[in-house]
Amino acid sequence: MNSTFSRESQIKSMELTVSHAETYLGQFCSLLASYTRKTAKLRDQADKLVRQLNDFSNTEDPELRTCLKNLSEDLAMVQDYRQAEIERLETKVVTPLKAYGDIVKNKTAELKRLNADRNRELKEIQRLDKLRQKNPSDRQSISQAEVNTQKAINNANHSTRQLEETISDFQRQKLEDIKRIFTDFITVEMVFHAKALEVYTHTFQNLESMDIDKDLELFTGRIRISDCHLDNQNQLTSSMTQHPSISMGSSLRLTKESAKKSRDRILQRQRGLQEEEEDDDDDDEEEYESETEEAQRSRQSYASQYVHILRQKK
Repeated sequence: MNSTFSRESQIKSMELTVSHAETYLGQFCSLLASYTRKTAKLRDQADKLVRQLNDFSNTEDPELRTCLKNLSEDLAMVQDYRQAEIERLETKVVTPLKAYGDIVKNKTAELKRLNADRNRELKEIQRLDKLRQKNPSDRQSISQAEVNTQKAINNANHSTRQLEETISDFQRQKLEDIKRIFTDFITVEMVFHAKALEVYTHTFQNLESMDIDKDLELFTGRIRISDCHLDNQNQLTSSMTQHPSISMGSSLRLTKESAKKSRDRILQRQRGLQEEEEDDDDDDEEEYESETEEAQRSRQSYASQYVHILRQKK
């Protein structure tokens, strides 16, 4: 009987091992699968941000346009790394945890078979005890019951030893798998964040190097009213008001003639000044564009530099 009670505590310990594995590994699988799905959603939102950055950069001046395009390229590159992270999480973390669903079912079925053998053992022992109490003189029935009891005990012992080995192997495999799965999880995360940090460091430096004053100068040049244009308008107004009124008819004629001559002179002067300004603006724009092109060549995105390096290696 002592061996029976010892076996019962042994079976309970095995059942707890399998039950805890089923509960906690199942929760880990569910949580990490959700983690992977949310990482995929984060990748999708970042892809939308990349598209918006590209669209917005096309509406801006060269400095901001260059920085935003570099940012969008680097952000897209990080999403490529995130896609690799998602695939590795699915392969190395979620899939092995899913496999424990079937493994735990098999161990539970083996425990049920052991419980059935143990129950048969207990029944045979109880039958033998009843026979001995009711008919102690019936040696034939008692002998047969003893044989059946011994057979049931042997079967239970054999099943117990087999299950001991099975559960021990299960526990060893579980420990190794948990160690490997979470080591792979941390490795996948470290690789992704290391690569993302490398890209973002370069992106940060690109954004820091943006010259706001250059774009602001271009913007101000587009919206500013020419000072000489305002001076010409003032001269036109003052010349029209400088003629005194002698008589109604003569003053009107004089005013019209002088105003016309003054306007002609002012318009000619204004056209000359505008042509000079346009020539100066063209020179400034050409100089600015050449400087911008040089700056763009020196300020490439990490993604562009990475592709350039790969091409050189080929």
